[in-house]
Amino acid sequence: MKVATWNVNSIRTRQEIVLNWLKENDIDVLCLQETKVIDELFPSLPFQELGYHTYIFGQKAYNGVAIFSKQEMTDILTGFSPIIGAEKTGIFDEQKRVISGVINGIRIVNLYVPNGSSVGSEKYEYKLKWLAVLAEYLQLLREKTPTEMLICGDINIALEDIDIYNPKDKSNHIMSSFKERESLTKVLEIGLKDAFRKFTTEGGHFSWWDYRAGGFSRNRGWRIDHCYLTEKLYEKTVNCYIDPEPRKLPQPSDHAPVIMEL
Repeated sequence: MKVATWNVNSIRTRQEIVLNWLKENDIDVLCLQETKVIDELFPSLPFQELGYHTYIFGQKAYNGVAIFSKQEMTDILTGFSPIIGAEKTGIFDEQKRVISGVINGIRIVNLYVPNGSSVGSEKYEYKLKWLAVLAEYLQLLREKTPTEMLICGDINIALEDIDIYNPKDKSNHIMSSFKERESLTKVLEIGLKDAFRKFTTEGGHFSWWDYRAGGFSRNRGWRIDHCYLTEKLYEKTVNCYIDPEPRKLPQPSDHAPVIMEL
């Protein structure tokens, strides 16, 4: 089974890019982030005609997540509240950033973690609190639905210096600050491992490049799109890689898809 994650930076803008990529790649499950469209206007039909079931959780112009699956999924959950309760979720489900479902006994959780804007800002504090809610959500989810778990998406954090083209002076930079890395580490403490690092230990491999200053052509990127697995799934993973080809196309997303094979 192949599972891919991709921040498409507007599904309506990149619809043809995503469709063509799916035609060229045998992907069983595709997790999308930053779809930027309400559910009623999501372009599901072309993907359904391609053989995918579509599960969406969107909002106008911002955020939004979706899962495409060749096999029908069960127990679809959107947001944090179905697991931790609306009273605890508070404001953190106002932005559409979490969707999950079960396929072949695996709970796939698709995430779009807040960017945080800049260290010390209100959005940064929101990001840290959101990650704390995520840690509780995943812990309870694992307890309530005892399946193996695959967590993927735009995590918006480079966990290690090797995940940044130039880590110098990045310890207090958004997406690589100490508090962000500490928060993500706590999320992973439920027993999650990085699929990509199982197969690739050297630097120079990135999933996001800034549109500005020739970020992609100069490979000045960050690896912030991740696939994390519980132990048994991690052992069954046979490959995990980044496909930079869509990033070379006209008007691409600034992210590239990450593909994991079980």
